[in-house]
Amino acid sequence: MSAWVLFLVLLLYFALIMLIAWKTSKDATSLTFFNANRRSKWYWVAFGMVGTSLSGVTFMSVPGWVGTTQFSYMAMVLGYIAGYFLIAFILLPLYYRLNLPSIYSYLHQRFGVSSYKTGAAFFILSRSLGAAFRMYIVVNVLQIFVFDAWKIPFGITTLFFLFLMLLYTYRGGVKTLVYTDTLQTLGMLIAVIFTIYYIANALNSPITDLVAQVKSSDMSKWFFWGDWNDKRHFLKQFLAGMFITLTMTGLDQEMMQKNLSCKNVGDAQKNMITYSLVIAVVNLLFLFLGALLYIYAQRQGIAIPEKTDDLYPIIALQSFGGITAVIFLVGVISAAFPSADGALTSLTTIFSIDILGLTRKNISEEKIRKTRIKVHITFAILLYIIVVIFSSINNEAVISELFTVAGYTYGPLLGLYAFGLLTKRVVFDKLVPFIAIFSPLFCYLLNENSMYLLNGYKFGFELILVNGLVTFILLFLFSKRK
Repeated sequence: MSAWVLFLVLLLYFALIMLIAWKTSKDATSLTFFNANRRSKWYWVAFGMVGTSLSGVTFMSVPGWVGTTQFSYMAMVLGYIAGYFLIAFILLPLYYRLNLPSIYSYLHQRFGVSSYKTGAAFFILSRSLGAAFRMYIVVNVLQIFVFDAWKIPFGITTLFFLFLMLLYTYRGGVKTLVYTDTLQTLGMLIAVIFTIYYIANALNSPITDLVAQVKSSDMSKWFFWGDWNDKRHFLKQFLAGMFITLTMTGLDQEMMQKNLSCKNVGDAQKNMITYSLVIAVVNLLFLFLGALLYIYAQRQGIAIPEKTDDLYPIIALQSFGGITAVIFLVGVISAAFPSADGALTSLTTIFSIDILGLTRKNISEEKIRKTRIKVHITFAILLYIIVVIFSSINNEAVISELFTVAGYTYGPLLGLYAFGLLTKRVVFDKLVPFIAIFSPLFCYLLNENSMYLLNGYKFGFELILVNGLVTFILLFLFSKRK
């Protein structure tokens, strides 16, 4: 398909997003940017969060991942559901009781300023890396199939996308994201469902037959119990999924910022429970699509690419063509925006509130607005740099990279919140930054040498539990009774 046609689809899609941004950012203030004045409808937030959670990582990596890990990812998804319930009934009531735009304000009240700044700093690090990873995988597809045809470098393509996101997020903030995320979720789901329908027609098989074929294949295996050292072991995957959810959603300003835009905790809990069930079904749909792509490639004699992330785009854009390719591109674009636009908004919020303390100072609305915009642009530049660097070194499925990084950067947050909620001890606040840095370094060394130290054991995504536990133990050692 012509690169010009694909580029026109991109411009039309962006025009629709700009229309939504214009409608939702009228009379916007800093409070609107940070929490949408707490007037968001819970069902819009729930549906839109699906797109934010999936993003380009699930859209590209999960289908390709099926070839090497089967359906073992569903063990993590089941862990996600458990984590979402814990968030709904433990963390959300706490955040609403605090009634503050930044969730890390809890650390300020519970431990002190150093802990507060540490939590905010680790979020900035985690979200910057995570958003860049998610954005890279989608921009890379558009680079290969659209911009390479015009000899445009990857760096310019990335800059173009970040510029588009700045345009529609710099005013409306969370209020705009609630509605644009809904549109983007819809775009991704339509692309997946239409692809499944197309494969069924191309293979001349009804959906029920394809379900039976996938079920009888080796790719559909969910549960791995035998070898404890296997990264796919069910219990390891389940626990990793639960704690990754607690950290990457419950302790993540980007995800919680949208939940906290609901008018009360009851609506936020309805949003979280609904979202957890929908996300499970959608992830299963992506895994099913992945199995179908492998079956289709085998039947059509299509070579499996070295990078499994490229499987879906290569088949959709080179083998399908026509309207299916256009719908796939809509899905790709929809996957590109939720990760970076939400990250820009949440990073701006955290830096403005927690690091600069804008809302705690007697500053005019106009000065807050100007400072916020400068912060917004600065983080866009930071994301650009990370995406370009990652494009030159990536050699694994991005979803694997994402969860690996999460294990190191979100672990200290998990330990901090667990210690604050489960104990009443008083920590030595000045030591918290050193503990938060030591813990992931210790876990990195442990992971690199686990084959020798732990009799052949190799860590998977459950490393985040170890990281959080190390942080918890060190906090206990350097604390005293209240």
